Amino acid sequence: MWRICGRTGRKEREEVPTSPVQRRVQELVRFTKQLQRVHPNVLAKALSRGIVHQDKDLVVINKPYGLPVHGGPGIRLCISDVLPILAKMLHGHKAEPLHLCHRLDKETTGVMVLAWEKEVAHQVQELFRTRQVAKKYWTITVRVPVPPAGVVDIPVIEKEVQGQQQHYKMTLSPGFRMEDGKMVRARSNRKAHTAVTQYQVLSSTLSAALVELQPITGVKHQLRVHLSFGLDCPILGDHKYSDWNKLAPQKLSLGTLKKLGLHQAKARHIPLHLHARQLILPALGSRKEELSLVCKPPRFFVCSLRRLDLQMPSQDQNGDDEAGREGQ
Repeated sequence: MWRICGRTGRKEREEVPTSPVQRRVQELVRFTKQLQRVHPNVLAKALSRGIVHQDKDLVVINKPYGLPVHGGPGIRLCISDVLPILAKMLHGHKAEPLHLCHRLDKETTGVMVLAWEKEVAHQVQELFRTRQVAKKYWTITVRVPVPPAGVVDIPVIEKEVQGQQQHYKMTLSPGFRMEDGKMVRARSNRKAHTAVTQYQVLSSTLSAALVELQPITGVKHQLRVHLSFGLDCPILGDHKYSDWNKLAPQKLSLGTLKKLGLHQAKARHIPLHLHARQLILPALGSRKEELSLVCKPPRFFVCSLRRLDLQMPSQDQNGDDEAGREGQ
């Protein structure tokens, strides 16, 4: 079988998978990695097809999986690299580059706001900084949060993990601890950040759940830490925070692996299932009303929901079959 390389335009031989697991792995790779090595023009075109809102001030895209927002060591292509190209595709060759208003992690998909003018970008950034933007995320969790709705209000701090793979992770820094069977106040750490997450289970089985998250604060990896270490329900595909002591592919039950069509040895191919579902921006500039921005989840997310027998809210089911055509 042959395919056209998006980066070079050349024909390349593609291995034909010989087992159901291999086909499933190839499917995951196709869903999540096809935009990481393409030509900048190809990426800009894909982003333009993912636009969910556009006006004289803002352009809102559905960010694909696996694409960093900013450049850095080892990063070949990022969203900020193609903003000048995207602007020209939308407004002609004389258009000024678009500006980032906020960021999403490389592995997070969903609503991303861009601005035509730097001043507008700064205004939106200030709305985020002062917590005036309502945010909702969807995630698939391993196990089901108990209780099914609540608030996790536990500070988060970055700590070094000792061991063969010495590295840093965010973790919980609770204000209380158990001592001789009694709850006592823990010494506060100045480096800890206040972190508050509201959550609600939208659909669940015995071993997995679709959960809506509303972060009240915006601490690094807050949602991943609160789910894994606070509720003991790590995000599906979170290979960093499923185990505190090491960096390793997430361990899943045989039942979950069977539903996903994988073996444990191939679990490393499961992407992080964390999707920025909705942003609500307050009135800004000439716009006198709040603006609700919603992005459909990517194809791999929808596929996992089906395989795990999880249901999206009824008002969201129509049309989500086509979500993420550009490799999200």
